[in-house]
This record gives sequence, structure tokens and C-alpha cells, in this order.
Amino acid sequence: MTKLKLGPLADDRPVKLSVELPAPVHRDLVAYAAALAAETGAAPVLPEKLIAPMLTRFMETDRAFRRRRAQET
Repeated sequence: MTKLKLGPLADDRPVKLSVELPAPVHRDLVAYAAALAAETGAAPVLPEKLIAPMLTRFMETDRAFRRRRAQET
């Protein structure tokens, strides 16, 4: 089995946001949560708990974003 890009989720203090997602994206988040639970042996997490780590991972691997952030500091 191929390893998922997300590993165990950090337990951080959240900032509350309200977003609307298309139904297919929500279904994929539910499926991803189930796959992550199966891979890590942990209990399934709520799909909304995946959004922050996924966005973090996306931004960490976006080279243009990292270059721009480095130029700003």
C-alpha cells in the first residue's frame, strides 16, 4: 500500500473558520480520514480535522509560495 502524505495529526489549539466545501470534496475527506485511520491504526478523525494539515502540507511543498515567503522576510 502506498503511504499517505499526511501522518498523525498534531493536537494544536485551533482557530475557528467556517467554509463551504463541494459535496465531492467532503466525501473525499471522509474517505481520506478512513484511509488515514487504517494506515496509522488510530481512530478515524473528523474530516474537518484534515483540512489544516492538508493545507499546511500543500503550502510547505509549493516552491513558489516558499520563495515568496522567503523574500518577504
